[in-house]
Amino acid sequence: MHEALYAALRRLLRPLVRYLMDQGCTVAAFTDVVRMLYVEEALAHDREATDSHLSLVTGIHRKEIKRLRAMAAADPGNALPLSDNLAAQLVAAWVSSPDTREPHGPRPLPLHAASGPSIETLARAIKADVRPRAILDVLLQAGAVEPADRGRYRLLRSAFIPALPEDRLAFLGANVGDHLQAALHNLYAEKPFLERALYVDALNPKALLALRPAVTEAADEWLQRLNRQLMPFEQPTPDPDSRRVRIGFYYFEGPAQDRHESF
Repeated sequence: MHEALYAALRRLLRPLVRYLMDQGCTVAAFTDVVRMLYVEEALAHDREATDSHLSLVTGIHRKEIKRLRAMAAADPGNALPLSDNLAAQLVAAWVSSPDTREPHGPRPLPLHAASGPSIETLARAIKADVRPRAILDVLLQAGAVEPADRGRYRLLRSAFIPALPEDRLAFLGANVGDHLQAALHNLYAEKPFLERALYVDALNPKALLALRPAVTEAADEWLQRLNRQLMPFEQPTPDPDSRRVRIGFYYFEGPAQDRHESF
C-alpha cells in the first residue's frame, strides 16, 4: 500500500475503530464487513464474475467468496426507515416554505386545516405515501415538535434528528458515506465537488461559547436557503436523468493535542 494512502487510511479509520471498540465490535466482525464490501463492489463492476475472478481482485479465498456472495445476494439493504426519511423531508419543507415561515421562525401548524398550511399540506408537498399523523408521531417521539395552542404543533428544531440510535446510525452512514465519496472524487476529478473546511490550531475555550451557536445559526440559514432554491425542481418520481444531491455542514472540536491528526 502506498505510504500516503496508508497514512490517510489510519486517520480515516481511527475514530471509527475507537467507536467500534466502545460498542464491543471486534476486529473479526469489522473484517467480515470489509470482506463483504469488497465482494459487493467487485460484483457491482461485473455481475457475471466467477468466484475465482472475485478471489483474484479482492484477495479473499474462494471458499469465503462463495459464502459472502450468497450473503450479498440475500442482503435486503440498510436504507433509512421510510417514516424517518419522510419526517426529515417534512421538517425541511416546514422551515423552507414561504407559507410556513414567519419572521421569528417556522409557524406553528395544525395537523389538518380547512384552509392554509398544515402538517397535512406539507406531507402532500413532499409526496408522502403515509398518513400525516404517522409522520407527526415520529417527530413527537424525536422531540422535534411539541404541542402548541389551538391544536397546533410547534417545530423545535430546523433539522430532524431520529430518536432511535439505529436510525441515527443510518444517518451517519448516509452523510459520512456521501462526504467520503465527494472527497475521493476530488482526488482526481477535473471538476471537483465543493469541499471546504476551516481549521484553527489552538483556540481559547472562551471563544467557543460564541462560536457554537453562531455556527449552528449560519448552517441552518445556509441549508434552508439552498433547500428553498432546490424545492421547485424536485420531481415527484425520479427518471433516468435525475440526480441526487447531499449538501452538508459539520463542526468538530477537540483537544489541541490532537492537532497532529488534522490537516
